[in-house]
Amino acid sequence: MRAPPLGRVLETALYVDDLARAADFFARVLGLRAMLSTERLVALDAGPGSVLLLFARGGSAEDMPGAGGVIPGHDGSGRAHMAFAVAAADLEAWRGHLTREGVAIRSEVAWPRGGYSLYFDDPDGHVLELATPGLWGNY
Repeated sequence: MRAPPLGRVLETALYVDDLARAADFFARVLGLRAMLSTERLVALDAGPGSVLLLFARGGSAEDMPGAGGVIPGHDGSGRAHMAFAVAAADLEAWRGHLTREGVAIRSEVAWPRGGYSLYFDDPDGHVLELATPGLWGNY
């Protein structure tokens, strides 16, 4: 028996040392808008139906009881990776924008299926990627 269908990845989380610094970076460099901001979490609008959660490192390791139920504790360490989908026609504009913002492009990859990726780091050392269609068979 097969699993029921999934829609998409709704949320992804990064664990950061300084929430204000990280939120500023993602707002300034990637244009993400904060939808929720607390002392342990900033939730950013990462495009249609996608949310990037920034958690203060260590601040969500314990279960969080709330009015609606308990959110299980979670945390992470080390360098994480995530990719944002961008149109191929916007790749040069992104390259220029990153340069103007003083963000060094660490690597560029031309994928066998035809997609292209730009890699750069956020202030916590997480590896971020801007990827054009063609990277994967379903994108």
